Amino acid sequence: MEYKSPAYHVIPVPVERVKPNTYNPNAVAPPEMKLLYDSIKADGYTMPIVCYYDKEEDIYIIVDGFHRYRIMMEYPDIYEREKGLLPVSVINKSLDQRMASTVRHNRARGSHNVDLMSNIVKELHELGRSDAWISRHLGMDRDEILRLKQITGLAALFRDVEFGSAWRPMDEEE
Repeated sequence: MEYKSPAYHVIPVPVERVKPNTYNPNAVAPPEMKLLYDSIKADGYTMPIVCYYDKEEDIYIIVDGFHRYRIMMEYPDIYEREKGLLPVSVINKSLDQRMASTVRHNRARGSHNVDLMSNIVKELHELGRSDAWISRHLGMDRDEILRLKQITGLAALFRDVEFGSAWRPMDEEE
């Protein structure tokens, strides 16, 4: 079967059935949010919100596009003009893959909140993902992963790390 990108199958979804994910590390400053509003006001939604469809809950969970979603939620003029519908493209991926996708989308565009990024690294580690997997899928080098793990301060994140002896205490006789 030939692969077809999700962008070729955009569907209108009532914004009430779209929910933010719990791990997005991206933050947008007020001036950029105003610019995003102005852009959507002038040009409409030109990019779909990327979501995962949760069949059990019958909701769409945002993978990318949280701030475009916020514009509709916070600006009645946009909500009314769009009749409460968001353009959504759906990806069917596991939680770890969705987290990686969120980070890839965001890193390609801007900066991240360090605390939230460290939480993503922590969650991926808890889901059983190795540093090599995190590095490959999130575009981080090992030093960045180490720094983010240090921020969370959880020893469990280092349980599989082999440490060398940087120093050795001297005996008083030496």
